[in-house]
Amino acid sequence: MAMYSLNMMRIALELSTFNPVYQDSATKFFEHFLYIAEALTNLGGRGINLWDTADEFFYDVLCLPDGHSLPLKVRSMVGLIPLFAVEVLDSELLEKVPQFKSRLEWFLKHRSDLANLVSRWQEAGTGETRLLSLLRGHRMKRLLKRMLDESEFLSPYGVRAISRYHRDNPYVFSTGGQDFTVRYTPAESDTNLFGGNSNWRGPIWFPVNYLLVESIRRFHNYYGDDFKIEYPTGSGKLLTLHDISDELARRLTSIFLPDANGKRPVFNHSAKLQDDPHFRDHLLFYEYFHGDTGRGVGASHQTGWTGLVAALIAPHEHPQRDEDLTAPRISAAGQSIAMNS
Repeated sequence: MAMYSLNMMRIALELSTFNPVYQDSATKFFEHFLYIAEALTNLGGRGINLWDTADEFFYDVLCLPDGHSLPLKVRSMVGLIPLFAVEVLDSELLEKVPQFKSRLEWFLKHRSDLANLVSRWQEAGTGETRLLSLLRGHRMKRLLKRMLDESEFLSPYGVRAISRYHRDNPYVFSTGGQDFTVRYTPAESDTNLFGGNSNWRGPIWFPVNYLLVESIRRFHNYYGDDFKIEYPTGSGKLLTLHDISDELARRLTSIFLPDANGKRPVFNHSAKLQDDPHFRDHLLFYEYFHGDTGRGVGASHQTGWTGLVAALIAPHEHPQRDEDLTAPRISAAGQSIAMNS
């Protein structure tokens, strides 16, 4: 919802450059964003914080009828989703919307309790940009450290829905004399409870991976090339956020591209699809993908969200302030996958 609010704010601001009346809508969605940030730290007004300071991760919290609350410490995509709520505004745009800018600055000054929950708006980034995010720098880096760990979320083919940590350390919730277990299952489920699919218990999903790539690129638009973090975690190799977003996009697109042996990971389950000349170059857009091998899983015709690969095969170059930050560019990788399919 915080991402939604920032998206609507951005749309309203763009409209405001043609009709100033939309500045009121932009202000409304900005304030909604701040109140959602407050809810993350004080769920239901009960002082429940979804950020676990010991684990430095976001968890779902189960609120019980007796007033007690219990964090469900599953390292899942739930804990990474706060990365989605990020928007970067430049000074040129803000000068075109003076009413919004004035209201924004008043709100941040007089509601410091809310302003302190989000990014440091007052500190200008690259090119005099301003950052709006649910995550201040420290939390953003802690989430990325776990997300970019190949023993946890980072697969050779993207970001897993659940950390691989839970393969050997399943989460067990006990209640009413029963144990309920969540473990890392990268493809088909080990139970019929979910229709035989593991769904969000380990596989790679394109919608959330796409949003992660885009969010990291937005963070780079603010922090710039001087800000680097370790990729993969533990490797000792430092990359800019822009380069990391491109690396994630490369892992995702590699699902469909022939590897060194001429095999496409997406077809690892079928010799006919993999090798038959009548099938091997006709790609299928599966619902989701095996968390370790990239094999296509679930519905094979899920073109809608898996079609987002089209936006990932053309990595963004370093954006300039006067460029459309959402416009993809054709690259060698894009030409390669186009010819192979």
